[in-house]
This record gives sequence, C-alpha cells and structure tokens, in this order.
Amino acid sequence: MVDLKAQYRTIKPEIDAAIERVVNNTSFIMGPEVTGFEQAFTQVSNACFSVGVASGTAALHLALLACGIGRGDEVITTPFTFFATGEAISQAGATPVFVDIQPDTYNLDPELIERAITPRTKAIMPVHLYGQAAEMDEILDIAKRHNLRVIEDAAQAHAAEYRGRRAGSMSDLACFSFYPSKNLGCYGDGGMVTGNDETLIKRVRKLRDHGRMSKYEHDELGWGYRLDALQAAILGAKLPHLEAWTEARRSHAA
Repeated sequence: MVDLKAQYRTIKPEIDAAIERVVNNTSFIMGPEVTGFEQAFTQVSNACFSVGVASGTAALHLALLACGIGRGDEVITTPFTFFATGEAISQAGATPVFVDIQPDTYNLDPELIERAITPRTKAIMPVHLYGQAAEMDEILDIAKRHNLRVIEDAAQAHAAEYRGRRAGSMSDLACFSFYPSKNLGCYGDGGMVTGNDETLIKRVRKLRDHGRMSKYEHDELGWGYRLDALQAAILGAKLPHLEAWTEARRSHAA
C-alpha cells in the first residue's frame, strides 16, 4: 500500500532540491517554506485558511482549544479511529463521547448523534476514515440546531470530496496529518489546520507558537506546535503529485 522508497525514486530531484533549498537558506523554523505550503494546501482543501502544525494530533488539539473546548465539556466522536482523535479531546480537558458507526462506511452514524447530546456537549468531531468523508450534511445540520462546533478529523482525507466539497472546507475547523504513510506524507511528523473562520484560524496560529503573534510578545500559554520548514518544503514538492497519486490508488484498489 505504501512504498516510500519507490515514491522517493520517482520524484528524487524535486525532493532533493527542496531539502537543499532549506539547508542553504537555514530558515528551519517557520519562514517562507511553511507559508508557501500553507497557501498551496489552502487551494487543495478549498478552505479559506491553512495553518501548518507539528502533527495531526497537534492539529486536533489546537482546533479544540481554538473552539474554546475544555474541562467539563463533551465532544461527540467515533470509536473507530486512530487513538489521537479521542486523545486530543482528553488533552483539551474535555470528555470524548463515542457514538457508533455506520456498518457500510465505518464512519460516525448521524442518526445516533442526537441521543448522545447533553448540556455539556460542545462539538462533534467526525472522522473521514480512510479518506471516505462522513455524512457531513446531516452532521452539520445537527450541529446547527444544537449550536455545536464541528471539527473534521481529516487526517486521512487529503483532497477527498463530499458532494462536491473538499474535506477541510465544510466545518468550523479541520485537521490533517502528514505522517509518512498518509497519501500526502512528509519525512517526519507534520499536520495542518484548515478553516474558513479567520478568528478561529488566528487563534490556532497563536497557540501553535507559544501563545504569540510577534516575537517575544506572549499573550497566553501556547505550545511548540510549529511545522518544520524542512517538512513543509518536502510536502510542497509532493503536493503537485497528489491528484495523480490519488487516481493511481483508486486504480490499484479497483
């Protein structure tokens, strides 16, 4: 399913050039490589904004915090996912509330969500498992009626689509992973938060960099959750190939 050596050989000149560019300019933390990749990924996700972060787990954690979710709150999600989904909810101080999946898609079952909502419920976190989008129209409708945030766990869903809309563009915030085995993976850890609400995105940007928006001016406690420039450059070299790789995966699966 994933042969990173074979993949590297097919685009070796592009990857090597990206790595050399970062080493030569020595801008290893943040800088133009990260900004450039954020802008490029914004186009792929069809969201308005993107923020590069240290991992997919960091993306989930920051998205929850940016939405004001914390101790005493509950977040509805699926039990059929990687550990990080529930882990990030717990890291934020909230409680994951597991709702069962649909037997045909393995994704969160919208018909079971409302019975799990309590006065402490603050958000729904669907997972686009294996790149197959959850039933977002139904989930977004439930969230609107109950005044809940929706955060997409799109860790495996780069360029996935749901009824003509890209994963990462439909909710309050969405979270991607660039773990090496993902369909868009870096050579280490990396992640991205996308969204359309500029206020939420600004908060993610601040929290990923120790609670600051300018050097040595820290308004609050944050985290060292920045995306490395080296990983951003590698991802930027890979991104133009994503659509072709996706089609190849579909062909192999068929």
